[in-house]
Amino acid sequence: MLTFDFMRHAFVASTFIAITCGLIGVFVVARNMSFLAHTLSEIGFAGASFGVFMGIAPLNGMLLFTLLSSITIGQMSAKESRREASISAISSLFVGLGILFLSLSNRNASYATNILFGSIIGISLADVYQLIILSGAIMIGLLIFYRYLVFDSYDPIGAQAQGLKTNLLSIYFLILLAVSVSIAAQIVGSLLVFILVTIPAFIAKYLAKSVPGMLAISVAAALLGVWLGLWLGYLTNWPVTFFIATIEFGFYFIALLYHRRISR
Repeated sequence: MLTFDFMRHAFVASTFIAITCGLIGVFVVARNMSFLAHTLSEIGFAGASFGVFMGIAPLNGMLLFTLLSSITIGQMSAKESRREASISAISSLFVGLGILFLSLSNRNASYATNILFGSIIGISLADVYQLIILSGAIMIGLLIFYRYLVFDSYDPIGAQAQGLKTNLLSIYFLILLAVSVSIAAQIVGSLLVFILVTIPAFIAKYLAKSVPGMLAISVAAALLGVWLGLWLGYLTNWPVTFFIATIEFGFYFIALLYHRRISR
């Protein structure tokens, strides 16, 4: 299987993406931003469609749209009471824009399919390098402000009391999340990107008792999901996204049963 260049590219890219999503997802779950991760994936769809329309790489279009929208959302949702309304309004706008850009680009249905459901098997070596650089930047960004992000994510009231600039930290985290969503879409597509961003983190939440433990389990679950998904996709020629989604759901179901059992 690994004798083929496209499979080697897929495995390398998926490894870095899974690690990134596993790490960022723990903070997404802790900050109750699962809905926002889904919204950013819809915005990423519009960005990728814009990229197709403009003749640039869909990933670059995703990055442009998700970064700009994450900053906007961070500004609009400074108050908790406005967060849900702001996210819903922005999500609706960008879904409509994505459909418009695809329509104006006059591309066939395969472009829409690749954007919505991913196309990891067809990833090029240049794309792999780009994903590695972006993933590395996210990991470094998380490491630099790790203690502050943990503090703000798990004790926001205490963080404010200690004088931490939580609004700026929130925008900073949203930028990291936007890039993570954009690169994860290369595997599972913009429609199902929240699979890698949220499910491994929820699995970790049920199994671990510390933040480092959650990070380790989340990364492990994401890696196993994408590796097994690629392997099964190669054997069966079925969509890799289907296998990743099914495997992650299976892990989640097992973790939930275990959590309920030990909680009795």
